[in-house]
Amino acid sequence: MATIEDFKKLELRVAQIKEVSEHPNADKLVVLTLDLGGRQKQVVAGIKKFYSPEQLIGKQVVVIDNLDPVVLRGVESQGMILAASDDESLAVISPEKNLKPGSIVK
Repeated sequence: MATIEDFKKLELRVAQIKEVSEHPNADKLVVLTLDLGGRQKQVVAGIKKFYSPEQLIGKQVVVIDNLDPVVLRGVESQGMILAASDDESLAVISPEKNLKPGSIVK
């Protein structure tokens, strides 16, 4: 079980997707450039099957902002966007209303 202290370690923020590009070494991954309110971050996400670039650009998502960077098939990912899935579909987690990029999720 995770404690509330474990949860508090995560920095969840609202980010706006600015750019979407193909991952050069993976069919299911995309490379996203996120605006977190005055700073940008690159995130690799396995959402290509469920979203076109046109659906993603300008969309607000929730991102874990303080994960250690990892390299996914040769491309650095500096965070993780949150998504929910079932057996057939996937949906990125977005705020109900537009918020300023960088807003804290709590």
